[in-house]
Amino acid sequence: MLKGLIKRKLDADRLANVFVNSILEISDNGFEDLKEMIKYDPAFVSNPEVENSCADKFLLIITVGNLNQLHHHFEVVEAEELRRLIIEKFARIFEISSREFEDLLEQTSSYISQVNHPSKNLLYGMSKAVFHKFNLNEHQEDYFRTLKTPNPLFLKRMDEVMSNFLWDWDQFFKKHKISLN
Repeated sequence: MLKGLIKRKLDADRLANVFVNSILEISDNGFEDLKEMIKYDPAFVSNPEVENSCADKFLLIITVGNLNQLHHHFEVVEAEELRRLIIEKFARIFEISSREFEDLLEQTSSYISQVNHPSKNLLYGMSKAVFHKFNLNEHQEDYFRTLKTPNPLFLKRMDEVMSNFLWDWDQFFKKHKISLN
């Protein structure tokens, strides 16, 4: 009974561990569901077969989306320190340097901004990035395929799906006390 009343205290390193492990878990567990949702989406005239190689692209998209949210929930210095720790942990997992992982994130972030221009809506950008990175345009009806833009009905459904891959900080703060200093 008391367990629900006591908040678990996390420092920056532990929070970074929880963040990285959670992103990896939702990416691994959610990718197959995402593939199925895309395959049977009514916006497509043919069923797209999303390659398993897209799992890495998906992980980068949701990692960028979640890292971009840090500044909304932490002071600038805290967000930057947390981001640095998260990048270090991901780099160790993938056996690359922090700089290399940072470069992958920057490329993905730039791509999201590019396909989402002029909108600044992060969720919309993540959905559009999935559409383009997964090469879904060829499966659309002629009108949208010619425009090289996702069917808005597909994007709306994808926004709903992608929102499930964004960290729920409000819920997290209810359960944990954060001490980043």
